[in-house]
Amino acid sequence: MLCIHSLNEAAEVFKALSTEARIRIMELIYENNNLSMNDLANMLGVTNSAITLHINKLESAGLVTIKTTSGKRGISKIILPVHDRIIIDMFKNSKENPLPFYEDSIGVGQFTTCEIHPTCGICTAKEIIGELDDPRVFSYPERFKAGILWLGYGSLTYNLPNRLRAGQIPREIQISFEISSECPSYNNDYPSDIYFYINDIPLGSWVSPGDFGDRRGLIAPSWWPTPLNQYGLLKTLLINDKGTFIDGTHKIGDTTLEDLNLDYNSAINFTLAVPKDTANCGGMTLFGEDFGDYSQNITMKIYYINRHAPADENDIKIYYINHHSSSSEESSIKEKQDA
Repeated sequence: MLCIHSLNEAAEVFKALSTEARIRIMELIYENNNLSMNDLANMLGVTNSAITLHINKLESAGLVTIKTTSGKRGISKIILPVHDRIIIDMFKNSKENPLPFYEDSIGVGQFTTCEIHPTCGICTAKEIIGELDDPRVFSYPERFKAGILWLGYGSLTYNLPNRLRAGQIPREIQISFEISSECPSYNNDYPSDIYFYINDIPLGSWVSPGDFGDRRGLIAPSWWPTPLNQYGLLKTLLINDKGTFIDGTHKIGDTTLEDLNLDYNSAINFTLAVPKDTANCGGMTLFGEDFGDYSQNITMKIYYINRHAPADENDIKIYYINHHSSSSEESSIKEKQDA
């Protein structure tokens, strides 16, 4: 699957698919295996040179690849599709944090500890691991390749990477994941109270509205059974000096980054939990990059400043611009001196 993060970034794809001929080429190579340029020319009733121009345009946009093979009739160029789906973000957030950051992707099966109670299951992109509703499968080594998991109640803890170096001070942590409730089969109206912690410090809770299965997940494998969890909601947990938020605007707790007392030596153990005795004990499903609607695992960003940078939030952007401008000016001066 191809994920494009802005309309501008998608321009080449739009251009490549702007003619009926190229759209028809894409349809044909998805419907038929191992079509050559000659095959496509004959099927569309056009010359080989015209097909070559169309294929070059599609290849430049990253939509097809050309495989050269040898046969009884000589060398053939086979045209193969690259992606089965394309997702385009129509809007790019212009209010992104201006600070430098470290980013990591953590598979949903890479938890360090867990407490699992049925209904439950864990799967890779190719198969279900063990038996459904058997908590023991969460200890199997195959779990590290998991693309989806679910539990009726319990918890999962992930040891998130801390890439901060000495002298770097964390200013904001963002943790993004696709998530939903969990019930037998599915139920779009099935609330679940999901609690979040870092190093056992409560961050707050969020109510998942349901276990979604009214349609197939956009990137669900073809073998994935229709009655099971299909897709979730993409949520971003944000912790800064103002508190803890979901999706940047909905405050779910007063815990700040200072309360977590993190530095470059700190462990960052992130826990998601559904207590048995919570008001809405509706379970939890986590989707990785091979399931659901979003081709991503648990994604973590740590934004930071260097020691001696301004502590005032209003000065951070100015500091960042000046800091990098100075570096650019110094590089420019050095280049002139070297010349």
